[in-house]
Amino acid sequence: MATATAVGTGLNLKNFINGESVDAMSGARMEVRDPATGEVVGTVPKAGAEDARKAIDAAEAAFEPWSETTADERGKLLHKAHDVVVAHHEELALLLSREQGKPVGEAKTEIEHFLHGLEFYGALASKVRGDYVPLPNFPNKGAFGMVLKQPIGVCVGISPWNFPITLTGTKIGPALAGGNTIVVKPASSTPMTAIRVVELMNEAGIPKGVLNIVTGPGSTCGEELISNLKVRRVAFTGETKTGRHLMEVAGRDFKRVTLELGGSDPMVVCDDADLDRAATMTSVGRFYNCGQLCISVKRLYVFEAIYDQFIEKVVGKVKKLKVGVGTEKDTRMGPLHNDAQRREIQEQVEDAITRGAKVLAGAKHLTNGFKTTNFYEPTLLENVPHDARVVQEEVFGPALPIFRVKDLDEALRLANSSPYGLGSSIWTRDLAKANKFAKKIQAGICWVNSLHYGYDELPFGGVKGSGIGREHGPEALDSYFEPKSVIYAGMA
Repeated sequence: MATATAVGTGLNLKNFINGESVDAMSGARMEVRDPATGEVVGTVPKAGAEDARKAIDAAEAAFEPWSETTADERGKLLHKAHDVVVAHHEELALLLSREQGKPVGEAKTEIEHFLHGLEFYGALASKVRGDYVPLPNFPNKGAFGMVLKQPIGVCVGISPWNFPITLTGTKIGPALAGGNTIVVKPASSTPMTAIRVVELMNEAGIPKGVLNIVTGPGSTCGEELISNLKVRRVAFTGETKTGRHLMEVAGRDFKRVTLELGGSDPMVVCDDADLDRAATMTSVGRFYNCGQLCISVKRLYVFEAIYDQFIEKVVGKVKKLKVGVGTEKDTRMGPLHNDAQRREIQEQVEDAITRGAKVLAGAKHLTNGFKTTNFYEPTLLENVPHDARVVQEEVFGPALPIFRVKDLDEALRLANSSPYGLGSSIWTRDLAKANKFAKKIQAGICWVNSLHYGYDELPFGGVKGSGIGREHGPEALDSYFEPKSVIYAGMA
């Protein structure tokens, strides 16, 4: 079923609709380029509204038979799909590295996260429970209620370019486990690995029309997916501005919506923390995936008693990071995904410096020896005013502002001043401090002495400008069901 064909040095991939690989109805195509080299990785269809409708219609036709498939059988198919994708792990990781820019090692980890999600929801499919509810005798003596959990119908999953496979999996897994059908739309700049994954999952036996993928601009293809009346559920990961628009459009028809949006995650390092581990995790937590991560460390608050000692450790680690092409073995940080992203980071850093920030590391656009303009040094800044762009905006790249605080109360006050509320972390050996932070921080997720990582076993999402609803965990599966109350009376 694999449809990849050579086109020069790249691959020619197609949409996958109703069990078949198809071109856009217009015949138009889009190039996908390697952020590190500028080379064409391949081409994909430039789907429009008609292509989106075709995929939605296929998903609608497949919904009833798929929803009537037993939960056990759906779980088995997800496990089989897992095994088929595993066999192509190396191929997928290399393709992901080339189209996204991240190091191959990070790409492999992303594929592994996707695979774990398939296993998790495959196992959870048959564990869904309804409920039995005794009812008052008035007006029907002996009446009782049942709560049925029924699949919603046609779903849409829209994923971003920073983690295109992991964040596609958070939508496919619970949707299919719950008996729904789905149309996936990846970001236009990172669609290729997602297409291959959908092809492979269909090879595993997913019935035609159940899992579809279309690639195209958000303004046409994406707009049809979120506005079409046949779609009853939309799950989106991306920037807050786009999420606000999506909610306005989907909300007109009362679609079920989940939005996982931007973040400006604070990390607090207390004076009793394991400083060596916290310093390592500061570097990883900020510069993994070139800092293009919604739950990366974006603001660092350090107790003044250990500030100088700790920052010296962090600076030492960051200056050792090797910036390079993702497919090179010793690369620890790849390029930003595109030039616009690099320019935004550079402007945010320059704004902070203009306002009085001190550069501890980085702050340079890297050009020598690189074929694209997308490379930027891992950057550390201190003495940053809180009205600077790197504090008030989401910083989606390798720049970290650092702040000296006297205690936990000051750290919490500053951490909660952000318009975002996705992730957060605290580093301490004091359980009282950890508990206080967990209760008081305005965020959907809190890590204690841990790296920023989204577990499939726990709900994942944010508050304030970071979105609504939750992905991951049994909670995500619940959001792909409609509860129905059924009252039984006069059955005796």
